[in-house]
Amino acid sequence: MDDDRALAGELATAAGRLLLDIRANSGLAGKELGDAGDQRSNELLIRRLAEERPDDAVLSEESADDKSRLSAARVWIVDPVDGTREYGKGDRADWAVHVALWSSADGGGLIAGAVALPALGVTYVDDPGPVPPTTGLASSPKGDRPRVVVSSSRPPAFSQPVADAIGGEVLSMGSAGAKAMAVVRGEADAYVHSGGQYEWDSAAPVAVAQAKGLWCGRIDGSPLVYNRDDTYLPDLVICRPELTEQIIAVTAAG
Repeated sequence: MDDDRALAGELATAAGRLLLDIRANSGLAGKELGDAGDQRSNELLIRRLAEERPDDAVLSEESADDKSRLSAARVWIVDPVDGTREYGKGDRADWAVHVALWSSADGGGLIAGAVALPALGVTYVDDPGPVPPTTGLASSPKGDRPRVVVSSSRPPAFSQPVADAIGGEVLSMGSAGAKAMAVVRGEADAYVHSGGQYEWDSAAPVAVAQAKGLWCGRIDGSPLVYNRDDTYLPDLVICRPELTEQIIAVTAAG
């Protein structure tokens, strides 16, 4: 698994460097930049996985879904650019590259994952090592109150009730990976989401967050399940373990 973890980190980092080069040198902006980044990052990840793990299946946001993955022993779940809109703006740091590995062993689960934050020059992998509190994703320094990060484009209706339940405040941010890593990095205490996500949005962030000791699950408290026929996985909670009960009491009620 260490080799898989190292490969996940290497691929996420390499894709991130490519994306930075495209953003700096292509002359593109907005949707055109986002589309170019998605395509070329996906090409890199698919090519490298074919070279490095030819017997494994791949599920990518930017490739056709080959259903043979459902009977595969190992499936890489990748998002070549998570937060394409933020990436396309050129001056945003809240976008990411996701690379995760799912295995059918022991009933199925994530066994490796990496999230690159290319604009910050850092990649997080699913090792248990501590992460020193840092800044760079949030628009303002974190105060004493707990902070709940939510989607800037699709904030859930329970955003403020969750913040109220833990005596905190709400902060909007792009990219599921960036929001999850804001919790990993200590810039936030919880990330809650409802609606509009797929397996590639959360697989790598969840692998990393779980390894760092955070609680990850669905808004009703049930586990997150990957490599399903239907890749839609609409909701997610990632939080400090001691906040789980208070948060799920709100999110499970709708």
